[in-house]
Amino acid sequence: MAAIDNTTTGSAPNHGITKEERKVIFASSLGTVFEWYDFYLYGSLAAIIAKHFFAGVNETTSFIFALLAFAAGFAVRPFGAIVFGRLGDMIGRKHTFLITIVIMGISTAVVGFLPGYATIGVAAPIILITLRLLQGLALGGEYGGA
Repeated sequence: MAAIDNTTTGSAPNHGITKEERKVIFASSLGTVFEWYDFYLYGSLAAIIAKHFFAGVNETTSFIFALLAFAAGFAVRPFGAIVFGRLGDMIGRKHTFLITIVIMGISTAVVGFLPGYATIGVAAPIILITLRLLQGLALGGEYGGA
């Protein structure tokens, strides 16, 4: 009968997570939470956003425009992956990740302070859609580039 060698299992030794790895995991998780929270809020508040930013048309049309602005953030995600993937190759993934987090944070904050249609007219939905595009670009860049 042949003896079986049980000393080698083929698995790497478990040394635990280092402090640096924990910091990276925490930063990545925090960035993802903030980015998806923004998408969750916009989707949940689409009816209110429609009334606030797309008030120049009837109620149904304004709601459709609000949903299209929401979709714009998703449509631009592949381009974010391409742009920030290339940028990550050139300057490094860590810097690219930080850039995407900053873009997402700034564009989300500006949406929060953006005046509505009653205040600045047609500029409000244009700025809103531009910011949604930036948010989608940053979200696509986080996954594809960082």
